[in-house]
Amino acid sequence: MIHTITSGWIGNMALETTINGHKITMDADEQVGGKDAGPRPKPLLLAALSGCTAMDVISILGKKRVAFDTFRIRVTAELTETHPKVYTKIHLSYEFSGKDFANNEELLVKIRQAVNLSLDNYCGMAAMLKKICELTYEINLRNS
Repeated sequence: MIHTITSGWIGNMALETTINGHKITMDADEQVGGKDAGPRPKPLLLAALSGCTAMDVISILGKKRVAFDTFRIRVTAELTETHPKVYTKIHLSYEFSGKDFANNEELLVKIRQAVNLSLDNYCGMAAMLKKICELTYEINLRNS
């Protein structure tokens, strides 16, 4: 399978990209000639990682019959100071809430299994990024 996208310049530092029929505008901040009309490319990479692993985890937990009220992933990444600026560490915080979630060890085991399956077996973004930087995670459970 081959994925192909095209990004076209739309003025100043802005580019418009169509992915799966959806348009995304990328832009730089005003300090470097952009107009802040869209996200920067590197954070979009983090968004792709969070989407990839989240979809895996949602699917796996569905098969394990784990229901939750809310789920979100917070991604924190450390960037080098010098050019080319690259991520050296990425940390994923998987945050779930539901009935009787806090301090539920049995539930934590199931969620940890789902996250490990995603990061080690299914998520292509994680597989690629683990080759170039440290990738860590934590799971936080709270009652809703």
